[in-house]
Amino acid sequence: GNSRPNDGTRTLAALRETREAGVTVVPFVRLYRNRADYNNWFRDESIHEMVLAELERGTASGPYRGIGEFHLYESANANGPVAKKLMALAERRQLAVLAHVDDEAVDLLMANTPSQGRDTRLIWAHTGIGGTPVARVRQMLERYPKLMGELSYRPGLVCEGGTLCAPWRELILAFPDRFLIGSDTWVNQRWSAYDELMRGYRGWLGELPPAV
Repeated sequence: GNSRPNDGTRTLAALRETREAGVTVVPFVRLYRNRADYNNWFRDESIHEMVLAELERGTASGPYRGIGEFHLYESANANGPVAKKLMALAERRQLAVLAHVDDEAVDLLMANTPSQGRDTRLIWAHTGIGGTPVARVRQMLERYPKLMGELSYRPGLVCEGGTLCAPWRELILAFPDRFLIGSDTWVNQRWSAYDELMRGYRGWLGELPPAV
């Protein structure tokens, strides 16, 4: 889980109700303190310092396990000085990275890690929400062994009747351990659609073989 600011994640991890509900919190350090940080984090040294402080602090459910979610509205900003430092830090500390970016930015982010992305655990939020072609997604999964595709709100994933589109079904069957699904309740109003969202996921997940 992650929140803006990170107080929300720490609070969730510490709540008695969380434990009693049997919910496991896997905390990530979000890079934003406020809305302005969305457009500037990749070059803002105070963000780097904040991430280091959060990693040192940890949470009631244990250490942070990742960095993100973060956004890059221009791919080239993956080469910003703070973006470079955080990608290298994530790989060195074996932290997952949750990135809402396009395919070009994934390549740039991976290039800024010690292993050139071979040992980087990057969760690609929405697996290219701009509509990255399935063939390109396949190429990237082959290139980066620890890349994971997150499928919420992914255009082109579901076809008529809420069934998986054939190219995506083929890709998921080929890489059954490389995809995951998030809820992405980025505003409070999304919670009102949560049941409907999960029903949709269960519908197309039910089409897949049980082992997958």
